[in-house]
Amino acid sequence: MKLFNEPSPLETRIISFRFGLENSASIDTYLAHDGYKALRKALEMTPDDVINEVKASNLRGRGGAGFPTGLKWSFVPRASEKPKYIVVNADESEPGTCKDRLLIQNDPHQLIEGILLGAIAVGAKKGWIYIRGEYNYLIAIMDKAIAEAYKNGFLGKNICGTEFEFDLYTHTGAGAYECGEESALLESLEGKRGVPRIRPPFPAISGAFQSPTLLNNVETFSSVPAILRMGGTAYSDLGVPKSGGTRMVCMSGHVNRPGVYEVPLGFPMMKFVNEIGGGVWKGRQLKAIIPGGSSSPLLRAEECDIPMDYDSIAKAGSMLGSGGLMVMDETTDMVKLALRIMRFYQHESCGWCIPCREGTTWLKKMLQRVTDGHGQARDIDLIGDLAQNMRGRTFCPLGDAAAMPTIAIVKKYRNEFEAYVAKNPFAASELVSIS
Repeated sequence: MKLFNEPSPLETRIISFRFGLENSASIDTYLAHDGYKALRKALEMTPDDVINEVKASNLRGRGGAGFPTGLKWSFVPRASEKPKYIVVNADESEPGTCKDRLLIQNDPHQLIEGILLGAIAVGAKKGWIYIRGEYNYLIAIMDKAIAEAYKNGFLGKNICGTEFEFDLYTHTGAGAYECGEESALLESLEGKRGVPRIRPPFPAISGAFQSPTLLNNVETFSSVPAILRMGGTAYSDLGVPKSGGTRMVCMSGHVNRPGVYEVPLGFPMMKFVNEIGGGVWKGRQLKAIIPGGSSSPLLRAEECDIPMDYDSIAKAGSMLGSGGLMVMDETTDMVKLALRIMRFYQHESCGWCIPCREGTTWLKKMLQRVTDGHGQARDIDLIGDLAQNMRGRTFCPLGDAAAMPTIAIVKKYRNEFEAYVAKNPFAASELVSIS
């Protein structure tokens, strides 16, 4: 089975450079291509030295929020009466995102090594890789790699002949989008219902089993071995200031060469679509791009000539998010797109808090009413207002994830909502603007 798309000569393959090697998931292949060199180096460093290299790399979390990784690692207390843990978020449930799957399929030992580097940095001795339910088939790949690491002395006691010890396990979820949120993931890991915790305290202080916990996603941990091998500054220089290194970007939608590609942070978005992705399919015109998974506000075609880094995309009013870039051509119905996105979030809401549970339900109903031809003029304002009032009022970011794309679509493509309403002979005659 083919595990990845054809590479592009425009890529900078740092964490994907073993993709395509024969038996790339095996420890023999990993050891033959720089495998566990960073671990041996880190074992001769202090924990603070490891963290400082990660800080110097300007690595930011690749799961969605983009928080500085080295800073996050430094939050785990040095002294603790409780054990410290590592948890890997492999619950890659953001629509449009599929790069963590490829990293586990093609290079599981890189992830293991990254986890070990995190364990050295914070003083952890045990960890879990939490894998989403739909990725259940990846557990066999990961478990085989973990067994190989134990057999070769990279897990367990006296790792590489030192006093360092670490045990690693896989854990599967049940396929809930909510468990991509770190506190809900921890609840699920502990055998409870996967609903978010009220924070603070944050996982670095009280995470898995109420103990200090370092929690990052697969791509973030997979990036750390390269940082230790080449040095934090050299890794940072691959990207742009405040957004160091490379990023796996999952390109899908109306594009000629969809796939997962690794490019430096700051790579131009339109160059990515046109030269790596081969441009919009069927000779059509670009209409919009969702740059970071379905929860990120879409950008109109004229807004897409920007660098793909955290700050540039935030300045444009969206997010780099989880790296799920979705291309839409001129035929895309934006009202139906809003409905499809909302159906997903309404279905995945855990129901824990009213603004999200009721907000997503009513947004879905109103969007459905508009697309069914029964919408009123006032519905357009009501959709935008309700979405706006959901933001910042939920226990976890799922409410924001549902609201932000809706707000952007209503604002930028109001004319398409008005066109639907105009088809309803019983609709109000005056179409008012959102204030």
